Amino acid sequence: MLLQLPFHDIDPVFLEIGPVQLRWYGLMYMFGFIAAYFVMRRAIQIRRLNMSRDDVYDLLFYMILGVMIGGRLGYILFYDLSNYIENPGAIVAIWRGGMSFHGGLGGTAVAAFLFSRRRRFSFLAIADLAAVSVPVGLGLGRLGNFINGELFGRETSLPWAMIFPSGGSLGRHPSQLYEAFLEGLCLFVFLGWLYRRKLRSGAVLWGLIGGYGLVRFMVEFVREPDLHIGLDLGPLSRGQLLSLPMLLMGTYFLIRSVRTGNLSETRTDHPERRRSKGK
Repeated sequence: MLLQLPFHDIDPVFLEIGPVQLRWYGLMYMFGFIAAYFVMRRAIQIRRLNMSRDDVYDLLFYMILGVMIGGRLGYILFYDLSNYIENPGAIVAIWRGGMSFHGGLGGTAVAAFLFSRRRRFSFLAIADLAAVSVPVGLGLGRLGNFINGELFGRETSLPWAMIFPSGGSLGRHPSQLYEAFLEGLCLFVFLGWLYRRKLRSGAVLWGLIGGYGLVRFMVEFVREPDLHIGLDLGPLSRGQLLSLPMLLMGTYFLIRSVRTGNLSETRTDHPERRRSKGK
């Protein structure tokens, strides 16, 4: 008896109104940002941070800009620069996919820095708050990749292999689902545990950086490299080369944060902000 492999047959468009197409990929991003708001609201209660609801709305707005701009620029620069130089109009077509986590993380860090500086909050405290919500968006984003039938895995004969329309006739790892589970659920649980321990500010941020670096480095061994890139250094892919420094740096600074001890206070305010409030 032959094993019938499941065939990926999901329409990436969930609603079409005339010329307007609404895609699952974009919907996943929207769900991710909504979920991030509620995660941050809960995180504020856990550490009793001195932030209002309007502060969270504004921080989320900064994060959205950081993710969208940084993620798109990161993909263009790290993965497909020549194509976008030839087709600059495709730069804004983010509904077709093409977002880089590494670029999105950099964009979010810049956004958190600008927000904290403008509102006179502690940058590391804001970075921890943002970091604890990131895995939710990561997991949903990988589900969007799966629905799009993109970023699939390498060929395999495992029982759960899938045939993707753009991946040939052989079964492949559904690596998007691996990443959704590891980058989404597992990393969310890990960062939530770190956040509740109330370690020194920055520990959760380094936990995100190191944890994502580890997961991405491992999954890349079963994920199909981009056709126009291939493998960069022996068996290592572009994603692994970008993730390895994250793994090393994140692990090192997380260990240092754990050894330093717990927070002496849970306020997010920068000292200058507190002085100005007392006037």
